[in-house]
Amino acid sequence: MSIASWSIILGKAWLVWVLRRKTPRALEAFWDSATVSDGLSELAPVKPFHDMAAQGQGAIYHLESHRQKHNSHLDAHLSASELVTRALRNSIARTASSLEGGLTLLASVGSTAPFVGLFGTVWGIYHALARIGATGQSSLDKVAGPVGEALIMTAAGLFVAIPAVLAYNTFTRSLNLVTADMEAFAHDLHAYFTTGYPLPTPQGSSRLRPVNNVAEAA
Repeated sequence: MSIASWSIILGKAWLVWVLRRKTPRALEAFWDSATVSDGLSELAPVKPFHDMAAQGQGAIYHLESHRQKHNSHLDAHLSASELVTRALRNSIARTASSLEGGLTLLASVGSTAPFVGLFGTVWGIYHALARIGATGQSSLDKVAGPVGEALIMTAAGLFVAIPAVLAYNTFTRSLNLVTADMEAFAHDLHAYFTTGYPLPTPQGSSRLRPVNNVAEAA
């Protein structure tokens, strides 16, 4: 349980660190790009945001191409807003599910490891009492070994559980922040792909060219 927990902790810590460190720069570079294709290249280091922008771009291209070729197709009767919203929501849901992978194991380890240690404690105390009953003596040298083993099992359970609980709480908070950033980015992408013009960014007006035809959207 400890090995599995620490494997998840180290891998998830690296992922969160990369996302929190590179996301602001990547988003700023995306909105400063001349075209969507150039912007996607800037988002490559932060794959969740890259995939979301690619899904939005693909939704617009899909809609326009089917309107031109298959006017009776279901997607041809959907508005751009509906199709882009669906694509962005699906992207966020898939990414959130992927980012949360392993948290269930951390929660399970954090809740069960103390009881496993407690079971070892009870087992050690049982052997101590059995030795007392067999020898009829309750001197320290007769029970020190089993009691010591019981205390070691208690410590082992806490050693496994405490890092898992702390990591679970930390990652839950960090991934909520990442998801909030994705939702904010999704709103900006939705406005861009449906209106054709990017919203002003905190750094000023975006340099991204308007989406006014299929070729530019692609």
